[in-house]
Amino acid sequence: MQGLLHPPELLPQPKLSGERVLLVRLPCNPIFPIGPIYLADHLHKCFPGVPQRILDLAALPVLDVHRVLRITIDQFRPTLLVFSWRDIQIYAPVDGRGGNPLQNSFEVFYARNPLKRLHGALGGLRLMTSHYGELSRNQALVRRGLRRARRHRPEARAVLGGGAVSVFYEQLGRSLPKGTIVSVGEGEPLLEKLLLGHSLDGERCFVVGEPPRPGLIHEQPESRPKTACDYDYIASIWPQLDWYLEGGDFYVGVQTKRGCPHNCCYCVYTAVEGKQVRLNPVEAVVSEMRQLYDRGVRGFWFTDAQFIPAKRYIEDAKELLRAIKAEGLTDIRWAAYIRADNLDPELAQLMVETGMSYFEIGITSGSQELVRKMRMGYNLRTVLDSCRMLADAGFRDHVSVNYSFNVIDERPETIRQTVAYHRELERIFGADLVEPAIFFIGLQPHTHLEQYGFDQGLIKPGYNPMSMMPWTARKLLWNPEPMGSTFGRICLEAFDLDPSDFGRTVMSLLERDYGVAPLQEALRAPLQGRAALAKAVS
Repeated sequence: MQGLLHPPELLPQPKLSGERVLLVRLPCNPIFPIGPIYLADHLHKCFPGVPQRILDLAALPVLDVHRVLRITIDQFRPTLLVFSWRDIQIYAPVDGRGGNPLQNSFEVFYARNPLKRLHGALGGLRLMTSHYGELSRNQALVRRGLRRARRHRPEARAVLGGGAVSVFYEQLGRSLPKGTIVSVGEGEPLLEKLLLGHSLDGERCFVVGEPPRPGLIHEQPESRPKTACDYDYIASIWPQLDWYLEGGDFYVGVQTKRGCPHNCCYCVYTAVEGKQVRLNPVEAVVSEMRQLYDRGVRGFWFTDAQFIPAKRYIEDAKELLRAIKAEGLTDIRWAAYIRADNLDPELAQLMVETGMSYFEIGITSGSQELVRKMRMGYNLRTVLDSCRMLADAGFRDHVSVNYSFNVIDERPETIRQTVAYHRELERIFGADLVEPAIFFIGLQPHTHLEQYGFDQGLIKPGYNPMSMMPWTARKLLWNPEPMGSTFGRICLEAFDLDPSDFGRTVMSLLERDYGVAPLQEALRAPLQGRAALAKAVS
């Protein structure tokens, strides 16, 4: 397997006297914080004499985060605070920390019963309060943390990065303390230069108070060295590690590659991680898994944008899975996003033998026509063949199939095709194992879909993508007419009938109202009708 250049070398350290680095994961859903961990591990390998500490505020009660941050800064006295902001999923289609935004918004927009619309409005108000409260709290943590650190070390600096920042950096940069360094994408090269006192020109970052370079997010990241994370060191600087490992039901993240070569119309992975796929060395991945295994971990989530991003990486995936078998990690379970059109029988067999217990595929639609219009790059017929390979290899576990209805040119015939495609997946794996995850895209900056929205007049330049005001939310929770009201009605009925099995209920209602197309119709993509998106993204 191709590596990420070479192992990190010990860097010259003339300016590091007295540097102390505190990495702070801001409050979010308590998912294993692989980003801050990898940053700390990389810095330790480059600058072993620099003291570091990780503080994961997601593992604390929200009422305690300000107090614990203050105490930690007073005790550790950092010169560099690195804040990680993982997500701002303001239009997520599932229950969030403030409620269910899909249900609330659809009740407001589409319910006929005034009481239900009132219920949705009250739920939406709670969501708005939660959303804006989180924005305010996290930005306050950055401001107060930096101010507190400067009581002890006047030269202290702050860096803010993470998934949310990479998407919404233009908006967040307007309300952060001047001088804060905002990092887009990977942070290793930026932190190296910052600690060495080198110029940050050319890095994917900007300093608050100065405008970011136009198109900053579309600049390609620099390949960085990647070796196995040293979890003995991480445990010494992160007291909360055992909180995650002792739970037993967590998937613990391990990264095997960075980058995604695809151009899906609504996705920002390509912009954030770059189109160049950079593989981590097999021995580094397996060594990292062995360390976690020896600490009791049995569930692993491969945190790549796609575990098998293209056919050319099939052999790399096989090499990794063979190495996992050879290491004797025989009682693990693992999961990942996969491109299910990139399998062969040997890889399918290896995936089952090494313990794949769950996977997600984001085909978005069961209509090949719409898959092409959304630039997904999937051949749905090949996806079915790959799924049959997995079933033949003995896969008998959970499959999550992501459907994003009504993205571009949805109509009754494409709904019938999606129902037909999903029923075929159920025939392959079993209806009880295939869960349709129903998404409505939250329009995000820097995507082809955003440009399509501009060209269609659905949104206007200068809109605020972080707004939850009703007049903005209706546009950014992507469900345009003429099918928008139809999907609104179907989803509301599904919430009433069986909210605990929402996805399957939606599929049943769509089949009731629209029927099922012949499967072969779903697998065909007529040449006509592609011009709108092609023009939008050209």
